[in-house]
Amino acid sequence: MMSEPKRLHPAGMIFNIIQAIRHSVFGFLPLVLLAVGNDAWFYVILGASILIGLIIIFSVLSWFRYTYQLEEDQIRIEQGILIRKKRTISKHRIQSIDLSQNIIHRMMGLTKVQIETAGSDHRIDATLSAVTKADGKMLHDQLKYKKPVTVVDENEGTEGLKQEINEEVQEKDYPQKKVTPKALLAAGSTSGSFGIILGLFGLVFSELETFIPDRFYNQATEWLFSQATQVLIVFAVVVLILLWLIGILQTLIQYWNFTITRYDKELFITRGLLEKKQSTIPLKRIQAVGIKETIIRQPLGLASVYVEIASGEIGQNQDMHTLIFPLMRKKHIVTFLKELLPEYRYQPKELIKLPKKAIPYYMIRVALVPLIATIVIAIMFFEFAWIPLIVTLIACIYGYFQFKTTGYLIQNQQLLVQTRIISRDTALVQHKRLQSLQKKQHILHRKQGLATLDTAILNKFVGRHFIVRELRVEDVNQIADWYSYREKPL
Repeated sequence: MMSEPKRLHPAGMIFNIIQAIRHSVFGFLPLVLLAVGNDAWFYVILGASILIGLIIIFSVLSWFRYTYQLEEDQIRIEQGILIRKKRTISKHRIQSIDLSQNIIHRMMGLTKVQIETAGSDHRIDATLSAVTKADGKMLHDQLKYKKPVTVVDENEGTEGLKQEINEEVQEKDYPQKKVTPKALLAAGSTSGSFGIILGLFGLVFSELETFIPDRFYNQATEWLFSQATQVLIVFAVVVLILLWLIGILQTLIQYWNFTITRYDKELFITRGLLEKKQSTIPLKRIQAVGIKETIIRQPLGLASVYVEIASGEIGQNQDMHTLIFPLMRKKHIVTFLKELLPEYRYQPKELIKLPKKAIPYYMIRVALVPLIATIVIAIMFFEFAWIPLIVTLIACIYGYFQFKTTGYLIQNQQLLVQTRIISRDTALVQHKRLQSLQKKQHILHRKQGLATLDTAILNKFVGRHFIVRELRVEDVNQIADWYSYREKPL
């Protein structure tokens, strides 16, 4: 079955204009700053008007020259104003098809379709910025399922085809999990986004400071420092609470109505309040499952679950891993994996820990720099030596907790590795996903019977390493034997 070539919805011109203006702002900003000092606003406004006019003309022409055509087993895309580019994407090469809706999409009944292939070249992928919801669903259904599409009568149209496919998909009762609003509030309250928002707040304030008149700035500063200490403390507390509430609101907006469903060959995730997103994660692209516990969530028995995905492209606007559940009780993770990812098992109580002779390595590794600083300051400014000394003691305690956290476990065809940088991170990796394994030793390791294990999986083209330092040599040799002597690739 072949459809006629179609253009994107006219709203696609709006998205093209917004994207072009956003990319042009940073290049135009230095000219605006120069104009502030030279009083040349007329030329800035004239240049901005010309630039916006060119962007609008280019966006309209780009929309007019962009067409897509759906065939039985592929999608064909033609684009380009002067130089025409033609792309054909076979559905057998498609790894995922994601649908998303921002506010403009939702107001106009549209959706954005993002097609990702298995290649390492992002130019092979395709993004349809604005199509109707019906067309987006049809593209998703016909290109997603790796099976022949039944030809239907022309009078039935695409509705009959979509209904038939949906009936096939809904025959089974697929496992599904949904995040409750209460869990989202807990996730926002205990997330690490507070520090990020605080840093962004400081950065924005420092940039806006240059535009504040000196007289107003000086008066505000004098008033602030003239207040009592209690007032300043209350003011600081209020600001921190507001930033904390912003972090909670951000989590609610991003993960509202978060639902994950396990199908035969993929995970399907829907989420979002202002911008609704639908994401597909093919099971064959999952390289590892991770459980992350922040220093705030760990004492509360809470954790988030994510997956490491093999992707051939660097530089996409997405995280290094994909969150598949924002927050849950740690005791529920076993059940969660049994229902949605039964290929993985989580048994942290059986973890094989590090030997006690590894403790000095973990403590010295994190405390070495503050220790050197303590010695230098003690020589030059003895009365202030207590400050880096406290930092050194805190670093030693942190190193000890790293030691207590680290360990591994072999479970048939799965390797569990648990480490800590700031948060406690547990990775579940199947044997067939391990790309390499190295055993490392220096002279002290050899004398004490210790070794470092370094394993790697594919992730965002460059890969991710799971490193366990100061294991017993016997443990590293056992893992190496488990990795090397498999009968055949799984």
